[in-house]
Amino acid sequence: MHKIDWIFGYGSLIWDPGFRPVEAVRASLNGYRRSFCLRSIQHRGTAARPGLVLGLDQDEGACCTGLAMRIAPADHDEVLAYLRARELVTDAYREAVLPLTLEDGRHVEALTYVMRRDHWQYAGSLPPEEQARTIAGAVGGRGPNADYLFNTAEHLARIGLGDPQLDHLADRVRKLLENRASKP
Repeated sequence: MHKIDWIFGYGSLIWDPGFRPVEAVRASLNGYRRSFCLRSIQHRGTAARPGLVLGLDQDEGACCTGLAMRIAPADHDEVLAYLRARELVTDAYREAVLPLTLEDGRHVEALTYVMRRDHWQYAGSLPPEEQARTIAGAVGGRGPNADYLFNTAEHLARIGLGDPQLDHLADRVRKLLENRASKP
């Protein structure tokens, strides 16, 4: 792979990239949507009780908004190694270089991680209520699955990319957690 300057974040990379970008710009990616379509068995769930995390799910008419982060050329190899260790743990994602449109009109190619629909962790057809129950009940190595959802929704809103579907899901998960906490 040639050295790529840009990384596209659409979920936790927005609020926890694990590297310091030299530039961060809102961006859009056509042909994909942000979706809770990946069963998480390490970071936000376990094999016994998987959680759900976001993936880029291919969808011909969709457009995913996120954050394009440019990395310094000197950091390329280190950042790439870090991202591969983080994102390719179970090979549920495939690495892809895709065209983005930055909010200032520039067009760049960015490295991103796309959901593999043929992978056993793919959960793209779960109804919203099942997504909410799964997220409310899962905890993994990086903490509660609900925190992942709340952080992502909050940070998307903070950078002007609020996602009504994520906000609705976050409200539903909060209600489930409140109901559990109020039961003796």
